Amino acid sequence: MIPRERIRNIGISAHIDSGKTTLSERILFYTGRIHAIEEVRGGGKGATMDFMVEEKLHGITITSAATTCQWHDTQINLIDTPGHVDFTIEVERALRVLDGAVMVLCAVAGVQSQSITVDRQMKRYRVPRLAFINKMDRMGANPFRVVQAIRDRLQLNAVLLQYPIGSEDQFQGVIDLIEMQAHYFEGENGENWVKQSIPADLEDEAQQAREKLLDALSLFSEPMTELLLAGEEVPQELIWQTIRQATLSLELTPVLLGSAFKNKGVQNLLDAIALYLPSPIDREVVKTLESVSLQPRPDASLVALAFKLTVESFGQLTYTRIYSGTLKPGDSVYNSRTGQRLQIGRLVKMHANKREEVKVAVAGDIIALLGVDCASGDTLCGGEPLVFLERMFVPEPVITLAITAKKQEDNDRLSRALNRFQKEDPTFRVSIDPESQATLISGMGELHLEIYLERIQREYNAEVFVGTPAVAYRETIGQRANFDYKLKKQSGGSGQFAHVTGWIEPTDEAFVFESRVVGGTIPKEYIPACEKGFREAIASGVLEGYPVTGVKVILDGGSYHTVDSSELAFRSAAHQAVESAIAQAKPYILEPIMLVAVETPNEFVGRVQGDLSSRRGLLLGSETMQGYSVIRAEVPLVQMFGYSTDLRSLTSGMATFSMEFASYRQALTIK
Repeated sequence: MIPRERIRNIGISAHIDSGKTTLSERILFYTGRIHAIEEVRGGGKGATMDFMVEEKLHGITITSAATTCQWHDTQINLIDTPGHVDFTIEVERALRVLDGAVMVLCAVAGVQSQSITVDRQMKRYRVPRLAFINKMDRMGANPFRVVQAIRDRLQLNAVLLQYPIGSEDQFQGVIDLIEMQAHYFEGENGENWVKQSIPADLEDEAQQAREKLLDALSLFSEPMTELLLAGEEVPQELIWQTIRQATLSLELTPVLLGSAFKNKGVQNLLDAIALYLPSPIDREVVKTLESVSLQPRPDASLVALAFKLTVESFGQLTYTRIYSGTLKPGDSVYNSRTGQRLQIGRLVKMHANKREEVKVAVAGDIIALLGVDCASGDTLCGGEPLVFLERMFVPEPVITLAITAKKQEDNDRLSRALNRFQKEDPTFRVSIDPESQATLISGMGELHLEIYLERIQREYNAEVFVGTPAVAYRETIGQRANFDYKLKKQSGGSGQFAHVTGWIEPTDEAFVFESRVVGGTIPKEYIPACEKGFREAIASGVLEGYPVTGVKVILDGGSYHTVDSSELAFRSAAHQAVESAIAQAKPYILEPIMLVAVETPNEFVGRVQGDLSSRRGLLLGSETMQGYSVIRAEVPLVQMFGYSTDLRSLTSGMATFSMEFASYRQALTIK
């Protein structure tokens, strides 16, 4: 068994088209995991980690893929994540269980909209990271501008560990500022890693860059400060140790350079992963919701998190991170959420969509379980006491489509497809329109739902009619409103009686319930029924029937009857009480606002800004780079349907855009 300190559980995350999957492919090649390089686009078999048919068709990563490879004496468990914002849940659940990450940035575009989202996710789970500035071979590459953007826009202490040897089509390699050597990558696939003396014309610039690096690192090391003040040479081991400690404490983001597509700089990145990113025993102590500290020891009681699942022909494949203990085939575990006892069948390590059976998994491992029935986010325990690990953050869907099977015989296949996809993807929701009885699917964007519609047809051979996209509006309240509702029914025999009093008020959270009942005016056993009734009331608002959010319900009293009161009565009374209170609380409708980033040649900036303004967009600013600009705006989602076609028309097909959910705001109009 490999020592835990030589394991790195890492993810590769970035804005779409920054080169994550291309980088993953090179990592697998240089570590000997694969023996030929395939490209994301190019007519071949396609990149190893993009194994889905839809990924090959669209040329993007849709689902996170896991693999394991070996770099010298370090085992790297790697997850390649999507860059498109519609599939952000894949990044979210990967970062929830990983110890470290590599943030990939384009040397031309720098910090983009999804870079900001990924940064926010890494900070949410306190994940130490390296930054890799990719595409150094592209026209307009400027790593120094990107480093400054990391500092300014992401508020990270970014420090360059390398200096480029040339750039754009003259990019040849990098200078290691710690070893003070020039690194070149020769051979057909850059497999010959050559270290030479620094070119004479770059010696002064490299020396200045090294001094900047040591000056930044000295803030984290007193011995280094003393050596610098004394004018003495700083040992390489001290530099490596200082970078590692500052990276693990989230005080430093080391930055490396390269071009994955041109096979340059990837081996340096692998060294940096082994040197600076944490092992399972280096990470902050993992705590359960009960504040129990988990130590990554194989001899401890088992605690694991099921963070992703896929449903296949043989049953469910459950991706699992083991935080403590040991797991073997045949073991019994408990699902903390359900209390159900589960029998473990086979354990496998994943290599994209291929499996390698393993006989034992211990703390720090990421493996997959075959045939275990649980939900994404469930905690699996070896025995009592059952504990709960923090579940991942799941964003709410913002777009809805109505779908109907074209043929009667397609209904069953459609139902099976929707049940499967809803189980696999927490951001994909299925519901029934109460008025039309149509099936509604909701997701994070047009592409998100488009992919699932393609899969329904390809994997289940079911044809569907698709309605026009609908925005996922919400309702909320503008002021406090009291309620005092008494349910009293008598129709022979035992009747129904429940009386609830309290008030509702606006809050920043989706829903908050607080009981201030004292003196037994409502028996304790009826309080959960009241909460259930309150939650049912906010499921459908009083204006247009949209879900209600941002409501705090305070229950402060009421009365009951010893014979006629029941859980059903209090649930019904609570529902009616809050429903009537919402109508008095100045309700209004919220619409989803999207953060839109458009990259366009400079000559089209005026057109693009004018078009965004006509869509009720709020322009946030723009950045001008070599020959093109990045325009950022906040625009209502309802105004963004079909935008890709309009943008192509406005800019002769030369502009691209990305968008992500920003917030809900009061709607001016509803379409």
